[in-house]
Amino acid sequence: MASATTDSTRERIIDAAEECFARYGVAKTTVEDIAAAAGMSRATVYRSVTGGRDELILAVMLRELTRFLDRLAARLSREDSVPDAVVEGVLDAVSYVRDRPHMAHFMVPEAAGHTQAVVTGAAERILDLCCDHVRPHFEAAQRAGRIRAGIEVEGTTEFLFRIIASLIVMDRGRDTDATRNFLRSYVVPVIVGP
Repeated sequence: MASATTDSTRERIIDAAEECFARYGVAKTTVEDIAAAAGMSRATVYRSVTGGRDELILAVMLRELTRFLDRLAARLSREDSVPDAVVEGVLDAVSYVRDRPHMAHFMVPEAAGHTQAVVTGAAERILDLCCDHVRPHFEAAQRAGRIRAGIEVEGTTEFLFRIIASLIVMDRGRDTDATRNFLRSYVVPVIVGP
């Protein structure tokens, strides 16, 4: 029973953190703001989330990443074409973040110092989560000879994660078709081969 209560308390705190990051921005949100939004004392928040604000930033990011990865895994299970899976998966990831203003708060310059430190510290955990979701699809495509034999899921996932992040942060004003063409010309050959 105590574990269920602890999990419930933690989820309330993460919900409140997500709400506060959306309202005030990552850089300006304090643990006091999160505690107030959760209807709890600051001490309760610190007891439940020993890593403080950094742990909450990561928890919100991981929750949103898991939501996206579940959606991506469902898409990959329906996709027959590896080039289409890469292109449409990347486009979907970019629009997923852009369409969620609270996610954009993690990408703005004033949040960069906060989120970069958190993400850097948890990079392996984030990469592992991504790999776990795409590994079955990646391995099946590799066995079928639809992607290059010499690449591995961790490196490919990291590469795509970096491409997605750069497309989110550095919007060149391309429309969807131009971005699709860019991905087919420069990203797909790295994974599928010439």
